[in-house]
Amino acid sequence: MVKAWYMDHDKTDPRAEHQRNPPEFISIEELHRKTGVELFKLDLKTYESEGVLEKIKKERGYTYEDEITISKECLPDYDEKLKSFFTEHLHADEEIRLVTEGSGYFDIRDGLDEWIRIKVTPGDLIIIPRGSYHRFTLDNNNYLRARRLYEDEPGWLTHNRPADEMACRKKYVEQQKRGFDSEN
Repeated sequence: MVKAWYMDHDKTDPRAEHQRNPPEFISIEELHRKTGVELFKLDLKTYESEGVLEKIKKERGYTYEDEITISKECLPDYDEKLKSFFTEHLHADEEIRLVTEGSGYFDIRDGLDEWIRIKVTPGDLIIIPRGSYHRFTLDNNNYLRARRLYEDEPGWLTHNRPADEMACRKKYVEQQKRGFDSEN
């Protein structure tokens, strides 16, 4: 089960949980309403035979995928890549990941510019909306393998903050003001 919480303001090791004291958890429904993040829990033993992922890919127009393994042993330029992943940024396309092994954190800003941390583990499929400021880091296990889904061949760019003048950012902010449960 995915867990999400508001982060403390401690700037030390990004791989720590960084929960506030006392912890301030947020439900998955509230997370979606405030940020647009969508989460699915897939059974890694059956999702392919049941066609669950194929259905999501078809509904959302994802036509390309690859796999990434994030570990010191497997990822070239590991330290630089982790710094890049943890730099606050946005994309003009959705960021979609299905965690197949390991664990990590996606952080996303709410409408008040506060960080919400989302713990992902095997079977979690997370969709980060286009135009949202977010970042990623491993947890203390220092390992994650994920399938990455794309609308087309990977070509989307990372735009570090500030990127507030981008059309996708403006659209995201307007939707965030209305709440993501409301119609577009």
